[in-house]
Amino acid sequence: MKFLKVICLLILGFSASSAVAQSAYSCQRIKGHDHSEARSARLSDHYIALTQEYDVHFYNLAIDLERTSTYISGDVQIHVEVTSAEMDTFLFELWDDFVIDEILLNGVTPMPFTRIESAVIVPYDALAGDNFYLQVSYEGLPPTGGGPLGGGGMTNDESPSWGNQVTWSLSEPFAAYEWFPCKQLLTDKIDSVYINVTTSAENMAGSNGLLTAVVDLPGDKKRYEWKTYYPIAYYLISVAVAEYVDYSIYANPVGAAEPVLIQNFIYNNPLTLPYFEDDINETVDFLEHYSEIYGLYPFANEKYGHCMAPLGGGMEHQTMTTQGFFERTLTAHELGHQWFGDNVTCASWSDIWLNEGFASYSEELMLAEFYPGDESSLMLDRHNNIKEEPGGSVWVEDSLNVDRIFDGRLTYNKGAAIVHTLRFLINDDEVFFDVLQTYQTQFKDSTATASDFKQVAEEVSGLDLTAFFNEWYYGEGYPTYSIEYVQVDGELILVLDQTTSMPGVTPFFTNDLAIRVQKPGGGFEIVRLTGIDSEHTIHVFTISGVATSLTIDPANWIINNNGSIDENPNLAELSEEKSALTIYPNPANSILTVENDQNSSTYQLIDAQGKTVQIGVVGLGVNSIDVSGLPAGNYFIRMNGNQSTFTKL
Repeated sequence: MKFLKVICLLILGFSASSAVAQSAYSCQRIKGHDHSEARSARLSDHYIALTQEYDVHFYNLAIDLERTSTYISGDVQIHVEVTSAEMDTFLFELWDDFVIDEILLNGVTPMPFTRIESAVIVPYDALAGDNFYLQVSYEGLPPTGGGPLGGGGMTNDESPSWGNQVTWSLSEPFAAYEWFPCKQLLTDKIDSVYINVTTSAENMAGSNGLLTAVVDLPGDKKRYEWKTYYPIAYYLISVAVAEYVDYSIYANPVGAAEPVLIQNFIYNNPLTLPYFEDDINETVDFLEHYSEIYGLYPFANEKYGHCMAPLGGGMEHQTMTTQGFFERTLTAHELGHQWFGDNVTCASWSDIWLNEGFASYSEELMLAEFYPGDESSLMLDRHNNIKEEPGGSVWVEDSLNVDRIFDGRLTYNKGAAIVHTLRFLINDDEVFFDVLQTYQTQFKDSTATASDFKQVAEEVSGLDLTAFFNEWYYGEGYPTYSIEYVQVDGELILVLDQTTSMPGVTPFFTNDLAIRVQKPGGGFEIVRLTGIDSEHTIHVFTISGVATSLTIDPANWIINNNGSIDENPNLAELSEEKSALTIYPNPANSILTVENDQNSSTYQLIDAQGKTVQIGVVGLGVNSIDVSGLPAGNYFIRMNGNQSTFTKL
């Protein structure tokens, strides 16, 4: 999900190719107002609790709206089921300045109501399982910003590039109540929504789901009737009204019963569509690719599409993104949200990473598939932006602070970067994408927390990701790595030291680390450091050839700074110390014997690529370790701070 979007490139003459270098990292989400702490100021805990006594099943919005003003009038039905044992008060939210003409129970009975700021309170007695609806007739002007509660749920503006005037909604995270009566709770997705927009005949109105009818009305008016039957979060309901033309194309993702409509409402300007047509057409390729790696486009029975509006980016309204312009990383980001944010929505704004981190990483995945090489520079740019400041967690502690929720450095860039790190830790792309697909399937049409995602990732990958989340998601900062090394015959001895930018929060990072070992003539070998359990660790590898130099994290999997990389002949002494670990026979066929001078010790068997292949515990004295299941090759055993190499026959 998102609020506005990430790229500050809304100018005529902007070329799509230039955006790869810019990308989402370079600019903050553009906001017309600040909702910081707005929710706590708007509703007390008591009032929030009242909204949790019922579930919303259906909204029927029938509104009048023009492209020249944000003035709105209409009737909205809120269909609910009571979930508490009993209820005596129904509460919803609506902007204070709207005039409520009447509230009808089930469309018939007028109901009394009181208003306390944005809270609308209707006395009504009901029991668990009761179903009813309130029809709210209202009109007025939404906020325009500057007040203590902000503004911007509905905006009117003219495109500086194309001259078209547009009225559009943008509700994320707390602004839906600024244009229609609603309940704003992430975990209460609405089962289905009808959106009927009446406007002047020269306009078109875009929204969620399928356009089921365009009805001619008296007074040179038209009514655009949209219906969506997929569960939807309150902030993803949208409208946009302007003089548009409909440019529709189709995608054919694997697994779809029929082609998926991509319906684009583009400014009715003779230059706009020709300018963006090639960029819009790429949406087909992106949707088909994401359907392969994430699972079938989740709203394939309805559509995907875009409504243009003069934003500095885009907002991932379900099935029809509102977008200011078309550029490949922006389009890919908003499309990625249809899986991460729309199909599965974060259950708390503190876990916005589940929306924005994965949508941002979708940009890299798109570039890797269609513009190979560009994804590397994008990730490098993200890392550089992250390291402009030492701290900050991806997890959002203050979930009422909009600026922090949508912080470009932490939520977007570090959010994407740690998804990349997770992919490295899993170390198997088939498993990594299986994690993402399983998450999509398990939480389809629902909400999830970071803990939910962690559980899925652990179950699918078989890894314990507690350290990853504690250090990279809840923790702060990044490491600086330094290396000393020496080669003794075919053994590379490497000492890794790390310092961190926020040692008081995250003293060290335990993630694996890749090292490129350069050899004469341009050859190289990648070794993987595992078992990093302190600021200072020793690693031993069996390599072929001569190591001429080392490179830390050559593929940029980890947010880090490089310190010094020095060859140190004195480390040869470590090789002698390590050989003091008594093991035999060497080579070994099925049983490796190890002598232990402690009551109980944990050992690791590590292959030549640095991957831990076996962990166990041995007691005092002579112990037998079964290595019969290991492939033939060179290994080393680590125990009690000592390491020795052995060969498995």
